[in-house]
Amino acid sequence: MFTFLEANFALESLQKFVSSMGFTAIFADMQWGNLVMILVAFFLLYLAIKKEYEPMLMMTIAFGMLLTNLPGAGLFHSELFAGGHVHWAEFADGAGLLDYLYLGVKLGVYPCLIFVGVGAMTDFGPLIANPKSFLLGAAAQAGIFLTFLAAYAMGFTPEQAGSIGIIGGADGPTAIFLTSKLAPELLGPIAVAAYSYMALVPVIQPPIMRALTNKKERQIKMQTLRTVSKKERILFPIIIATIISLILPDAAPLIGCLMLGNLMKECGVVDRLSKTVQNELMNIVVIFLGLTVGATATAEAFLNAKTLMILAMGIIAFGIASACGVLFAKLMNCFLKEGNKINPLIGSAGVSAVPMAARVSQKVGQEENPSNFLLMHAMGPNVAGVVGSAVAAGLLLSFLG
Repeated sequence: MFTFLEANFALESLQKFVSSMGFTAIFADMQWGNLVMILVAFFLLYLAIKKEYEPMLMMTIAFGMLLTNLPGAGLFHSELFAGGHVHWAEFADGAGLLDYLYLGVKLGVYPCLIFVGVGAMTDFGPLIANPKSFLLGAAAQAGIFLTFLAAYAMGFTPEQAGSIGIIGGADGPTAIFLTSKLAPELLGPIAVAAYSYMALVPVIQPPIMRALTNKKERQIKMQTLRTVSKKERILFPIIIATIISLILPDAAPLIGCLMLGNLMKECGVVDRLSKTVQNELMNIVVIFLGLTVGATATAEAFLNAKTLMILAMGIIAFGIASACGVLFAKLMNCFLKEGNKINPLIGSAGVSAVPMAARVSQKVGQEENPSNFLLMHAMGPNVAGVVGSAVAAGLLLSFLG
């Protein structure tokens, strides 16, 4: 038989347990924002798993969003990073697991490590064989700066406008790196926008490409690319890392890591390291990056008018970037002899959604002429876009950081 004191203790324990439940917090404190964000996380998980929209990062971002919006879990505390600074003194008073993992984003570690893996998986051969591709990759970055000006005109701070503009580069790690430095309060919406639009490249780009070109231009056949020597492949990452880092030191972390990974791949003497950064390191960092970026998508940060504006301007930035690449290719053709013309479709690959954008150029080109193979030609501006977006991030960071 329970005594009165034992029964009272059991009742108090039960009440304490019920009051600590997340369900109680949602309904007692009317935390409907958290409930909405949990539903958004479920939707993103559906897109990642069922529709395969950038699943490697979208799934982890969505799950991080789910975890951070579960009341009472205490996995992430945005106040520890308020004002864009890490409040180290408060970490010892109850930081959660995702708070510690988020330091890799805040300090710019994860995006750079991912760039090492990206570099090790990237073939710069088509770019080396056709250096004109650099111009197409640079032209596509116009979307970043035009969107930056538009966002600033709409009332965003210069730092926020720069972070919104970088979505036009279609490079998730670069967008995360720059936003974590300039506007960390927008990290969740910008990451979701960047990876969503990267996944939608096959939907967004073809209408733009067809609207800006005629049938004759889409049927242009390009000359076969020359063979690139091993010496050129080895010297390329060394020279590019040195020159860009000397001109634009703020771009050195991203460019340096990208070219380090590529040098590992091309030199042929560190195969074990190259395979490690392409697989084990890349996979581990993707998990940490996705979870912690998703954790920043709290109800307070995500459910507001700014988020909708960011999503809208992100797709505009991506569309402008694709259009600028196509239009610049057409401009280049005005100065090239017949037989050396560029198929304007490869200009849209100047965004750095590798290799998806290059595949879209190939697909649209073959619809017009089944015997036309544009994939390797499109890979030139595609990988140039990776370098271009990193350089654009460095420029914005040097002016706004």
